[in-house]
Amino acid sequence: MKAELIYADMRTKELAELSGVKKSTIDSYLRENSYTPSVEAAVRIAEVLDVSVEYLVRGKETKREKPHTLLDPDIRLLLKSLYRINTEDRKIIIKSAVHLIDTLKSRTR
Repeated sequence: MKAELIYADMRTKELAELSGVKKSTIDSYLRENSYTPSVEAAVRIAEVLDVSVEYLVRGKETKREKPHTLLDPDIRLLLKSLYRINTEDRKIIIKSAVHLIDTLKSRTR
């Protein structure tokens, strides 16, 4: 989880806010010899960090490729950025982006 926090350029406080898991709980997961997260906490944290629950808990992935790795890197960056803001702002940005895309598509016709 430490490596994923660094990769996401995220602090534990931010992960706690986005996942709904208490910061103290996340801190305990990060300590050596810590306990394994509950399923609910692991799912929430994995969603925010954009990794599988298996990877989060075991530190390795199954042989199957993760669906999000098939996305264009720019789209992955956009999605990761959207997960870092609150739901209300996310909806505003998505609505604006869809409008902009529709406008651009109509210009090219």
